[in-house]
Amino acid sequence: MTEVLIKDGRALKHVQVREYVRSLVSGMSPGSPAPSERELVAQFGVARMTVRQAMDALVVEGLLERIPGKGTFVARPRRTASTITSYTEEMARRGLLAESTTLLARREQAGPGVARALNITEGDPVIHWKRLRRADGAPMCIEDAYLNEVLLPGFLQSGMPTSLYDALEQRGLRPTWAEDSINADVCHNDEATHLEVEAGAAVLRHSRRALHGEKVVEVSRSVFRADRYTLWVQIGHDF
Repeated sequence: MTEVLIKDGRALKHVQVREYVRSLVSGMSPGSPAPSERELVAQFGVARMTVRQAMDALVVEGLLERIPGKGTFVARPRRTASTITSYTEEMARRGLLAESTTLLARREQAGPGVARALNITEGDPVIHWKRLRRADGAPMCIEDAYLNEVLLPGFLQSGMPTSLYDALEQRGLRPTWAEDSINADVCHNDEATHLEVEAGAAVLRHSRRALHGEKVVEVSRSVFRADRYTLWVQIGHDF
């Protein structure tokens, strides 16, 4: 086995694999091939999903990049700031195919919490859109979004889009900035059925308030499977 595993046998398996791959490729030139998922599964004796989670984290981090039809390679250094991405865009960046199933889509009256978040009056019309989001066919998260109907006339009547942010962009309302919060939690019974995990399993809860300029266009709450999703945040200091 490897020194990485021996030094911290208590670490989660995907963390062990991730740190092994990090140590392996950190000195390689950009464009060098990374070890394949099949090789890592055989080497560490873990499930393919565990290896995929480890590699996903390094892809999102920017250390590796996937090239469809070719494989995974050491990425070129990047210094770009984090941007607001849709779920569809984020999954594509991880090399995964995003899919959605609408669980609920209807017009409602804004309750006090939603009204405050959207900066509208309680009772104003809002669009409530709840979806099960998949990646490569497997459940990844449940996304529960509220939209200001005044800004989106005819949204429900025009057919639900594949990507919310693409639909907002077509209306000149794609978010330009957002306020996010993330916390660890356990899965509730009703969520467990959709996510195909046991009730009480670890999840990540992500809340977002997205704005186009000064207009709040979306507030959402998402619950992600913690065994499939790794959050990556880029930070730095401008000199």
